Amino acid sequence: MESLPRLADFLPYILSITSNAVSGRIAQEYRSRFGLKISEWRVMAVLGDAGSLTQRELTALTFMDKVTVNRACKLLEERGLAWRQPNSRDGRSHYLELTEKGHRMHGEIMPLALEMERRLLAKFDAEEVAGFKSLLDRIRQEAIDLDADGLDSGRYEF
Repeated sequence: MESLPRLADFLPYILSITSNAVSGRIAQEYRSRFGLKISEWRVMAVLGDAGSLTQRELTALTFMDKVTVNRACKLLEERGLAWRQPNSRDGRSHYLELTEKGHRMHGEIMPLALEMERRLLAKFDAEEVAGFKSLLDRIRQEAIDLDADGLDSGRYEF
């Protein structure tokens, strides 16, 4: 009988715990300074980059489940960091957009996140960082392609 690989060698596990460690470290900063959870910041970050989006689009872009995105959107609205506007093409959905206050907060948090990224990657040269980001992008795209091939399109967490 073949022995199974150890969990510590299983790529989805490695990616998950690495992501949690990095996100958790950065989250300490914006939780203590701005009172945001990871999901709320992730929605804000995507809205800051992309502009006005529906919750369905936010769910797809953040790779979070729709309940988590919905909860994050409601909290951002309650804090005056985002607002909804009707979707004229689909009366059942709304667009979410950062308010002026939300844009200001986004502008304060992004430099902190970028500084944390700089510190995390400080011991790697530019070629290593570029290669690493390229590999991660390829793995993410493969996961998306597997979904398109008819596999379960649920969110992946280990």
